[in-house]
Amino acid sequence: MKQRGGVPDSFLAGYPELLAEVSETGRLPRRAELDAFREAGERAAEAGHGLRELVGRYLAETRRLWGTLPGVARSAGAVERARTGDAVLAAVEAAVAALGEGHERAQRLVVRQEEAERREFVDDLLYGRSDLGRLAERAQRFGLRLARAHVVAVAAGTEKYDDVHPAVRRIERELMARFKARDVLLATKEGRLVCIAAGAERAVLDAFVRLAEHPGPGYPPARRVAVGRGHRGPSGVVRSYEEALGALDFADRLGLEQVRLNASELLVFPVLLRDRAAMADLVRTVLGPLTQARGGAGPLLETLTACSAAGYVNAEAARRLGVSVRTLTYRLARIRALTGYDPGDGLQRYTLETAAMGARLLGWPEKPL
Repeated sequence: MKQRGGVPDSFLAGYPELLAEVSETGRLPRRAELDAFREAGERAAEAGHGLRELVGRYLAETRRLWGTLPGVARSAGAVERARTGDAVLAAVEAAVAALGEGHERAQRLVVRQEEAERREFVDDLLYGRSDLGRLAERAQRFGLRLARAHVVAVAAGTEKYDDVHPAVRRIERELMARFKARDVLLATKEGRLVCIAAGAERAVLDAFVRLAEHPGPGYPPARRVAVGRGHRGPSGVVRSYEEALGALDFADRLGLEQVRLNASELLVFPVLLRDRAAMADLVRTVLGPLTQARGGAGPLLETLTACSAAGYVNAEAARRLGVSVRTLTYRLARIRALTGYDPGDGLQRYTLETAAMGARLLGWPEKPL
C-alpha cells in the first residue's frame, strides 16, 4: 500500500479522481463524495492519525497532482487557468472541511466513551463496587495505584460542580500542568469536586485545596473543602471519601466558619453520634428545660455556642451575639436556673457544651427528638 507523509493512500477516498474531474468540469464535490471524506476522517482518527497530519497529506497530494490535472494542463490563457485553479481549490476546501468534520466527530465519540468509562470507574471506586482486583487493574489506566494509601479531598461549591464547570476546568488544568501524571484523579460527584491522590502526594492535595478556595478571578470559590484521612487499598479510598463527606456534613450542621476541614480534627463528632439515642437523651435531659424560656430554647442555645467559641470571655461572646454584656449575663443566669447546670463550673460546662453540640448535630430544637 502506498504511503506518503505517514498517511496511507487508503485514506484519500477517491481524492485524486475528484480533483481530476473538477479540473475539467469545474463542478463542486457531491454529497456522496463529501460523506466519503467524512468517513475517511473518522477512520484516520480511529487509526491514530492526527488531523494536522491528515490535512497535510491531502495538501501534499494536491501539490503533487496539480501540474498533471487535465483541466490545468489544457488551460490556454491566464484567465482560464485561474478559473480552473479556483474550482480545484474550492473542491480542496470542501474535501478538507469534510475530513475535519469526520475526524472531530470520531474524536468526540472517543472522548465521550472515555468520560463514560472514567465516570463508571469513579462511581465504582467511591462506592466500593466491583471486584477489587478488577478495580485495581482499571485504576492503573487512570493513573492510580491502589496498593498505595490514598487521601480523598472533596470541595463543595456555592453552586453545583459538573465536568464542564469553569472552575473545575481551571483547577484541572492547573493541577495537570503542575503535577502531570502523578498518582491523582480529579472528578465530579453529586455536585461536588473530588480529588483522589496518593497519601504521599501532600503537595497535590494542598494545591487542590488552595485552588478550590481561590480558583482565580471570575471563578466561584468553594464554600468548603474537606480532606479525609489516608487509607490503603480500594476500600481505603471509599473510607477517606466518606470521612470527607462526613466532615462537610458536620460542618454544615454545626455552622462552622472554617472553609478548610480535616476529617482527623473532627473525629469527635462521629463518636458523639455513634449512639444517637444516648445523645438525644442527653439533649432532652440537659437542654429540654430551655424550651420553657420566653422565646424558646434557640436564643439560649445560641448563647452557649457563642460563649464556648469565645472561651467564655463575656465581652467577646456578647460581641459575637450582637447583644450587651448585661443581656449575656442575664441569659447565662437563665440557663443556670432552668437547667441546673452552671456554665461557670468546669464539669457542668462540659456537659452543657456536649449537649449543645449534640443539639446542633441532631437539629434540635427545630427537629423534635
